[in-house]
Amino acid sequence: MPRNNLSSVTSRVISFVILLVIGFYIGLRTGESRISSLPPVLSGAGDFHPDQADFSTFWKTWNILQDKFVATSSSTPKINNQDMVWGAIQGLASSYKDPYTVFMPPVQAEMFKDDVRGNFEGVGMEVAMKDGSLTVVAPLKDSPAYNAGIKAGDIITKINEKSAASFTTDQAVALIRGKKGTPVNFTIIRSGVKGTLEIKVIRDTISIPAINTSMSSDRVFRIELYNFSATSPELFRKALREFIDARTDKLILDLRGNPGGYLEAAIDMASWFLPVGKPVVTEDFGKKKTSVVYRSKGYDVFNKTLRMVILIDGGSASASEILAGALKEHNVAVIVGQKSFGKGSVQELISITSETSLKVTVARWLTPDGTSISAEGVKPDYVVALDEAQFKKGVDTQLEKAKQVLKDDAFWQARNLKIE
Repeated sequence: MPRNNLSSVTSRVISFVILLVIGFYIGLRTGESRISSLPPVLSGAGDFHPDQADFSTFWKTWNILQDKFVATSSSTPKINNQDMVWGAIQGLASSYKDPYTVFMPPVQAEMFKDDVRGNFEGVGMEVAMKDGSLTVVAPLKDSPAYNAGIKAGDIITKINEKSAASFTTDQAVALIRGKKGTPVNFTIIRSGVKGTLEIKVIRDTISIPAINTSMSSDRVFRIELYNFSATSPELFRKALREFIDARTDKLILDLRGNPGGYLEAAIDMASWFLPVGKPVVTEDFGKKKTSVVYRSKGYDVFNKTLRMVILIDGGSASASEILAGALKEHNVAVIVGQKSFGKGSVQELISITSETSLKVTVARWLTPDGTSISAEGVKPDYVVALDEAQFKKGVDTQLEKAKQVLKDDAFWQARNLKIE
């Protein structure tokens, strides 16, 4: 796929983005995902040498299972030889200890295609493995998960009473998905809350929001961006036109809860604020091949009188982190909120057979200053937590801090002189 990015993937030989559903799509080369195919028969095995691995234990285990296994109940799913092969390949992928490197058998692969097409029913949230726990990246705005009270950073310990301790992200997605109108129950651990929370969510057809603009009475223009889809660059361009027409110099770009999407979208948006050629993000392949630097297209329509704040939180991931990190390090924007999620790896989606796929991490994203997004995330200039009690009363403490920063004339005058 053309290098789409990122939170963020596709199914044909094209780049797709992992749009916000249940499952961490921001990461594939839509900002994180590309697709390629392999011939049905591989003539070589790269660096693999048969004498370096003992397969006798594999075949011994295979034969014992075939010979001795008895289902514990009549409800135990039947398994055939091909299912065993799929399971073995899944184990091979999981041996790399990377939560984003996953082999998808036919059922999971088809679900993934549905996600990319946007044809799915579920609860509307991104989940990913973080520090060994199944974690909510962000619920989609006005989705069933959002309306039920699930929040970015929530750790899911159980899904319908089944322990999530050993689940992969894809296994969790398979359980969370379901027919519209049916319930799914979550047991959740939330930072700052004692004990666990039990939250019931009713599945629905998920519609993915895109962008919203507003102007406050104190002339602060706000763009709320919910994802980095294929249409986001054009929507963002129109939002910037609204901002210019509003004749104010105070801009808030709200990326809270934005799990990412296409890399190209993040590059295009950054280009409105950066001169041509300025680095936006580096794709680091380690020792596999030379790094690739993605640079601004140089629309650069704003002068130094612009006052810009970007709001982020623990649900800002992938493409959100690329955009926020680039504009912060080039001194275009001030960051307010909380540290971002830290999803800075690149996945490639490879067709193994006509019905199965391998999603494999092939690179990591680095900010213009060389900071690993996965390792560090994006750190705010002003760390501000969202006060839940105040928020219920209609007061957004993070947004209020952003406005306070924008109105500080002395701060911006000193900052602009320093940039000069």
